[in-house]
Amino acid sequence: MSPVWQVDVITTFPESFGGFLDVSLLGKARAAGTVDVRIHNLRDWAEPPHRVTDDYAYGGGPGMVLKAEPIVAAVEELRGSDGRVVLLTPQGEPLTQARVSALAARPHVILICGRYEGVDERVRTLVVDEEISVGDYVLSGGEVAAMVVIDAAARLVPGVVGDAASLVGESHAEGRLSHPQFTRPEELRGQRVPPVLLSGHHARIERWRRAQALHRTQRRRADLLEGRELSAEERQLMAEFPPCETEAPGS
Repeated sequence: MSPVWQVDVITTFPESFGGFLDVSLLGKARAAGTVDVRIHNLRDWAEPPHRVTDDYAYGGGPGMVLKAEPIVAAVEELRGSDGRVVLLTPQGEPLTQARVSALAARPHVILICGRYEGVDERVRTLVVDEEISVGDYVLSGGEVAAMVVIDAAARLVPGVVGDAASLVGESHAEGRLSHPQFTRPEELRGQRVPPVLLSGHHARIERWRRAQALHRTQRRRADLLEGRELSAEERQLMAEFPPCETEAPGS
């Protein structure tokens, strides 16, 4: 049986992915054959005998640059007919839930892990389909970013999460943050679980959760609501259910 989702990762540090691939949902999905993640050492496509993958930058400057030839050769060998090639770089487009969903819907994704001062610019023009950044900060390399992409996308692949309904209402799944969550005990150091969650009134609980998700998004990530008007129903929900007591003002 062919995997639902195949990922090829091109990296100069393949050992970085050891434990990550074998635990939790991803480990189970790989064992079941639903997700197939293959880690490739970029040095396998570099010229022998030294297998060098980086060189000094033309024009001078500090640091090294990943060479174009081995990356291009690796992509051309791995791409096949349906591979979507992604370069992980701080210069890329921000990783969003919509972008994650798009990658999860593709049967085959190739992730290129950047390193050092970046990659030879010709890699972008010759083989890259899109560039992704996991945040406005700089990592030592693209390996951690690749893990973020794999983890975020794999859980959206059909069959990876057993209860697919649990994906609904998650933070960013519907363009807003998730609602507060509680479990036992009912009281902890003077803070009690909101009574509505103990009521057994499922329709009211759902309304409360939607209201709290909106309150939390408005307080913490108002940017997610920019560009759209709250509906009359949403405004009514927020008026009916004030912010949860654990949602401190300004948090």
